[in-house]
Amino acid sequence: MTARGKARKKALDVLYEADLRGLSAVEVLDTKADDADQVVNPYTSELVYGVVEHADRIDDLLSTYSLGWTLERMPAVDRNLLRIGTYELLWCDDIPPAVAISEAVGLAKALSTDESPTFVNGLLARILEVKPKLALD
Repeated sequence: MTARGKARKKALDVLYEADLRGLSAVEVLDTKADDADQVVNPYTSELVYGVVEHADRIDDLLSTYSLGWTLERMPAVDRNLLRIGTYELLWCDDIPPAVAISEAVGLAKALSTDESPTFVNGLLARILEVKPKLALD
C-alpha cells in the first residue's frame, strides 16, 4: 500500500470512529496526533480537515446522488469512504479522479460488504460526472 493509501485508510479510521462515537473528527485526529506512538501522515490530516470543512456540501451531494439510500442507511464504512472520495474528486486537483475512485473501491472491498465496492464506484462515478456542473466553494 502506498503512503497515500495508508493515509486514506487512517483518515477512514478517524472519520469512522468519530461517526460511530458522535465525536468531532478533528478531536479524534488530535487525540491520535497526541499519542506519542502514532505519527499522523500530513495527507491523513488534509483528508480529515477537508472532509470536515466541506461536510455539509459532501453529505448533500451524497444524499442527492445515492439513489434509494439515505446517508443514515449506508454502512458507516461506506459513508465515510464516500466522504473521502468525494472530497478528493472535488477539492484535490493533484489526485487523478481514477485514483480517488479506485482507492475508495479498494478500501470498500477490504473493509465493507460484498455490495459496497459497486455502490462506492457507482456513486463516486456519478459525482465525477456532475462535477463540471457543480458550484464549489
